Amino acid sequence: MRFFPSASRQRLAAAAAAGALALGAMSIPSAQFSLAADDLKDQQKKVQKKLDGAAADLEHSSAAARKALAKAESARADLDRAKGRLSRVRVRLDHARTRDERMAEKLAKAEDRLEQARVDLAEGQAALAAQHQVVRDRVADSYMQGSPELATITSFLNSRSTEDLTRQQAATGAIMSRETGMYDDLEAAELLLQTRETEVQTAKQEVASDRRKAAQHLEKIRRLTAQAVAVRDEVRELATTRAEVRRKAFAVKMKDQKALNRLKRQEARIKQRILAAARRARGTSVSAQPSGFLQRPVAGPVTSSFGYRTHPIYKYWGMHDGTDFGVACREPLRASGTGTVIAKYYSEVYGNRLYLSLGRVNGKSLTVVYNHAYGYRYDVGDRVARGAVVGTVGSTGWSTGCHLHFTVLVAGKAVDPMNWL
Repeated sequence: MRFFPSASRQRLAAAAAAGALALGAMSIPSAQFSLAADDLKDQQKKVQKKLDGAAADLEHSSAAARKALAKAESARADLDRAKGRLSRVRVRLDHARTRDERMAEKLAKAEDRLEQARVDLAEGQAALAAQHQVVRDRVADSYMQGSPELATITSFLNSRSTEDLTRQQAATGAIMSRETGMYDDLEAAELLLQTRETEVQTAKQEVASDRRKAAQHLEKIRRLTAQAVAVRDEVRELATTRAEVRRKAFAVKMKDQKALNRLKRQEARIKQRILAAARRARGTSVSAQPSGFLQRPVAGPVTSSFGYRTHPIYKYWGMHDGTDFGVACREPLRASGTGTVIAKYYSEVYGNRLYLSLGRVNGKSLTVVYNHAYGYRYDVGDRVARGAVVGTVGSTGWSTGCHLHFTVLVAGKAVDPMNWL
């Protein structure tokens, strides 16, 4: 598969230059073509040696670039996940702190109730003590004055009249009534004190329970805080890692591009000389309907069509300048027409490439290009018959699996191959 970035025309220019050689290719006498091609072939072999020498490094760099980009994507995913965890922990921590504030409020109120219950208990204890003292004093007075029953008998014996007896009995009844009231007050004070003691005990238990819950919740807050700090540190580390991975990925990509550009310039100079040789020759043109003019190069299905789309690795919007056919490794590649091999070389992008000029059709040069091959059976200058096996399918260059990227050039411009097959 190959994409041309829409902002760059370097590869298109190279393809156009190579395709233009097809002008007159079919009419060049074989001896004349052989002499011209031999000289150019020798020079191309020198460059090819450099290409072959750098091919392994370029392919390795390309793999490194893909790995670096994959690491960058993985680092971004890790960072996003860590940010999500941090966000969730912070939400839980905020909820825990809000609950902690409510629990602190509740505990403060419970402690206030306990304090008030203790005050009430102290007051009840003081009131009970005072009531006890009143009763003790009254009992002492009673013993000093004699028992009420004896006082009643004495009053009866000492009374001179019925009126005296009535007055003395009324006085004695009042005294006994006051004593009964004192005992009732004492009993009421004791009951109130018991109630307040119960309230104090209940308040103590409530405070103790709230304090336990608050302590447990505080421990939860501490754990969440520690977790938030750990995840925050992880986010910072992942952010640093991602930045470094992206920097390395960019450096690898730029290194690949520079090396590729240097080698492409060398290729371009040789192709210009090939183009000049083609211009000096005269050719003929055939008339034909494009549809069905070319033989299908392989029997496999179309896996990616010609046209603009987003590059699957580098994500730029560019031209996919051919048709991809899904074919097993080492399957034969067949010539789509009778023609002459005008270029064969290794490209980091296209892997093993072969340009086959089919001459001029409808007044324009027609060239087919095979890419990513495992290898080819023909060299520059060789004539190839329609249907002949030119090479075998591979996965060289920027490729993720065995397939054929097939390009058709009309007057040096890439067109949809399916319109010619």
